[in-house]
Amino acid sequence: MVPDSLTSPQSLPKRVRPPDPPADFPTLAAVLRWRAHTTPDAPAFTFLADGETPQTTWTYADLDLRARSIAAYLQSHGADGQRVLILFEAGCEFTASFYGCLYAGAIPVPVNPPDLFRLSRTLPRLEAVVEDAQARLIIGPQAVVQAVAETFCRKAAGMHLVAWEALPSYDGQLWNPPQEDEKELAFLQYTSGSTGTPRGIMVSHLNLLASLAAMHREDLESVVGVSWLPPYHDMGLIGGVLLPVYSGRWIIVIPTQAFVERPLRWLRAISIYRGTTSGGPNFGYELCIRKFRPEQCEGLDLSCWKIAVVGAEPVWPETIERFIATFRPYGFRPEAFLPAYGLAEAVLNVTSGRWYEPVVIRSFLRDGLEEGRVVPCEPNHPRARRLVGCGRPWNGHRVAIVDPKTSRELPPDRIGEIWVRSPNVAQGYWNRPEETQQVFHARLADTQEGPFLRTGDLGFFYEGQLFFVGRLKEVIVLRGRNYYPQDIEAVVAKAHPALSGCQGAAFSIAGEQEERLVIVQEVRGSKRRDWQRILEAIRRELAAEFCFLPYAVVLIPAGRLPRTSSGKPRRRRCGEMFLAGSLEVLAQWRAGRDGLGPEVPYVPPRTPLEQAIAKAWAEVLTLPKVGIHDNFFALGGNSLLAMGLYVRLKELVPVDLPLDRFFERPTVAGLAELITETLATQLSEENLEQLLTQIETLPEAPSDACR
Repeated sequence: MVPDSLTSPQSLPKRVRPPDPPADFPTLAAVLRWRAHTTPDAPAFTFLADGETPQTTWTYADLDLRARSIAAYLQSHGADGQRVLILFEAGCEFTASFYGCLYAGAIPVPVNPPDLFRLSRTLPRLEAVVEDAQARLIIGPQAVVQAVAETFCRKAAGMHLVAWEALPSYDGQLWNPPQEDEKELAFLQYTSGSTGTPRGIMVSHLNLLASLAAMHREDLESVVGVSWLPPYHDMGLIGGVLLPVYSGRWIIVIPTQAFVERPLRWLRAISIYRGTTSGGPNFGYELCIRKFRPEQCEGLDLSCWKIAVVGAEPVWPETIERFIATFRPYGFRPEAFLPAYGLAEAVLNVTSGRWYEPVVIRSFLRDGLEEGRVVPCEPNHPRARRLVGCGRPWNGHRVAIVDPKTSRELPPDRIGEIWVRSPNVAQGYWNRPEETQQVFHARLADTQEGPFLRTGDLGFFYEGQLFFVGRLKEVIVLRGRNYYPQDIEAVVAKAHPALSGCQGAAFSIAGEQEERLVIVQEVRGSKRRDWQRILEAIRRELAAEFCFLPYAVVLIPAGRLPRTSSGKPRRRRCGEMFLAGSLEVLAQWRAGRDGLGPEVPYVPPRTPLEQAIAKAWAEVLTLPKVGIHDNFFALGGNSLLAMGLYVRLKELVPVDLPLDRFFERPTVAGLAELITETLATQLSEENLEQLLTQIETLPEAPSDACR
């Protein structure tokens, strides 16, 4: 047992390069047994109970002994070949239970434990997983087991629930090594994803070892990992529980909740234990930036951090740049960032940057991306969208960009669905043969090359890098243009200070003639906030950035947004709750209800400038008449029409007003006020009166037609 009082670099055990595992091992369990035999005293896992204080440290011999003990118990209950649900957060209990299942020949099923304080809301998903996996054995903390025992024992005869605290200490000598076949299932990874119901992804031992081999870093002499990710999520499971054993690294495990409470604990652990590799989703780095306090970072040394993996789409360039700017003074090196793209169906790994290659950030025309075209541009272009390259495929792995409608591979300048063909692609979905055939066995229409995994993600290759742009099923199509919900959500989150640090979901619902955009956004703070000001700020930012208005904006309390187990918004579930009226609404706005939608009564133009603007709008929008309170985007305006209107009005009124401000107030009256205010700062009173006099000579907008 390694001493637990590890608080400084001087007290750390000396690390030597661990040997690579033999290539012919059929399972990860065989790798663990081999490491326990060849390097029994090497530290494997250190668990920080509160994110700071070491609870215990296991060597490979310790982990092997605990795995054999649990495996013996499971074998005594006929678990060989059976699905075993594991209901733990990150820690020694989860790690021992997972490897115990592998040792027993059982199929571990890691699942997010139900929230005991919201059991009625979180238990249904667990019930769905139990039913789908046909599990008859569950291991979890005593409190969780007691809370769910009555429900499951009543619904499933023969269900066996085991509390960790009551798990008997079996002698490892009672364990019988099972038959090992690389083609057999290693585990089921249940994921709701962002768009669907929970599905069990069948990962074979061959898939798992292939993925681990691809991610194994041979260029680091000594690898120490740090992880705060939940182990029931693919990134936390592969990177924080399974890859460490394959690579022979020492991993420092922080409870997820401890990280969320104080993100600096993650960085402190890297500094203290001299972590060389660690990572997480984009929001983890963002949280560190938001919670940064210089006085709390005294003595922080991140110079040891050589690989900082960032994944879980999308990866935002602003986050990478701000993290570098914030923590570079503490030794963090920009070249450590390693963006990656993956998904559970591919056992996490699809593409990745390479060690010490600089992050690739490129700019593309937003209008082109909305039309499915790849048009590079300068970063300072007013319609530029900056994207982060997610690396290249590994040797022997094929990633294709395919037209999802024709199943034909697209040229490099087009956006399409990301298709993957590699040995680590999983076997399919448990008990879903039709969906498995559709998703995991796709072939190119013209060459019949395959099988490919259809990821449901959209992207393209540029300069050899894969760029992710959004989800195929979640693309929002408004008036013939594609908008990605992540882009919309990012703009909304910056619209008002009350939305900082909160999450939102953008999705579309079917209207009578077209798709309608809905925003559900968490908001932090008391109920005494000025809700109308927040709603107006959201609409204003959307109009300025995308030149459209949503159909509805709904504000809900922080923490109430439906999320997946990995923290991503469940947009489809949000849509269902919106339509059912089951969201916990603080305030909301819908088109036509507050003077900005099509139901607002017609008010004719009052001044020559309003008349000129209304006339131009009517011509551009091909409407017989426009009132001063009508909203350009609510009437059908889009970015293309907005550009045409901007040019027309600039010829009419030579005002120095950029396009992004031109629709800051997207009503006739609002735009007239904005133009007048701007002109007043740019012209003398005499010149302003002269200009307004010239406008008075223009013909009035049509007024005799029905609206």
